[in-house]
Amino acid sequence: MNAPAFRLSALSSVPRAVAMALVISLPVFLAACGKSEATAGASAGGPPAMPPMEVSVVIASPGEALLTKELPGRLQAWRTAEVRARVEGIVEERLFNEGSEVKAGMPLYRIDARTYKTTFAAAKADLIAAQAVVNRYRPLVEIKAVSQQELDSAEARLRQAEAALARAEMDLENTTVPAAISGRIGRSLVTEGALVGRGEATQLATIEQIDPIYVNFTQSSAELLALREAINSGRWKEAETRRMELVLENGSTYALPGKLLFSDLAVDPNTGSVSMRAEFPNPKRELLPGMFVRVRYPQARADKLITLPQRAVMITPNGAIVMVVGADGKVAPRPVQLGGMNGSSWTVTGGLAGGEQVMVEGHMKAPPGSTVKPVIWNPAPAAGATAQAPNGATPGQSR
Repeated sequence: MNAPAFRLSALSSVPRAVAMALVISLPVFLAACGKSEATAGASAGGPPAMPPMEVSVVIASPGEALLTKELPGRLQAWRTAEVRARVEGIVEERLFNEGSEVKAGMPLYRIDARTYKTTFAAAKADLIAAQAVVNRYRPLVEIKAVSQQELDSAEARLRQAEAALARAEMDLENTTVPAAISGRIGRSLVTEGALVGRGEATQLATIEQIDPIYVNFTQSSAELLALREAINSGRWKEAETRRMELVLENGSTYALPGKLLFSDLAVDPNTGSVSMRAEFPNPKRELLPGMFVRVRYPQARADKLITLPQRAVMITPNGAIVMVVGADGKVAPRPVQLGGMNGSSWTVTGGLAGGEQVMVEGHMKAPPGSTVKPVIWNPAPAAGATAQAPNGATPGQSR
């Protein structure tokens, strides 16, 4: 109890300003002493400083890559036929199962034929009568018992009767509606008891041939022009193959390759794009008309392009960047320009000169400016080695 009193009395014997300075500086002095002791303790065998964090890197090196383009498209049936009623009447029976395969000429609907049978019988009787008159007049013309004009009129009535019979026979045949082509028929648009064919050829169903199947897609005319310029300048080489691949809506790749059929010679003035069409085999009917897909096909081959694993590239609103580890171990961001995908890797057309250490793993634990220990990335072998240009990107430019 006496020690505190002594310290207060001792301080009271000095000027007030000096006392306050001593009070303020004392904790700082004690903290400095503690830090010095901690440092001395560490050097004397205390806990060591943390080493730099290890991160996986790849060395950016130019190599050969096949540049492909990936574009959105929609599937279309190879052939489509609308089944329509050619005569007026009541549908009596549907003769197929909806969604089944049908053959050309197979009966699909039966329309009430009673009226057409009566018309056919009457037309046939008229024809027989007209033929009998002509047969009777011809010998009479030779003996001048009947004039040539009467024979000509009888022959004209015979031709009219023949035409009427042919029309009645056709109408009677059309009461059975056949399949125009072979293919898969969809749902029926009418039911039994429906009146069809009054004033128009009523559509009854649709048949589609989907093996093979078309995919329609478009590409920007500016991209095609840039591609042509790059090939003509020698910077890129034309792809040796035109093998087409199809990427389905779930991200999987269709097993069977396709072929490019044509590319329009004109540019659509409304969209600035060129229409293209490819054909794919569809033996298992896995591809259905109307499905949205992505078409991937090779466009050019480049000899000196840097490729990076997909996880090494970060896509931001301002473009693509990678994290580069310098010689001093410091991490720094680097903007890059992308040209497409090479299997599971991006192709880089700008931003890297080659030889840089690009971080593949460890982005979350090694922010820009931190010091790291680079370790060469050793991934598991991955399949695929085709380059695919990003959607909407001109080859050689970032998207």
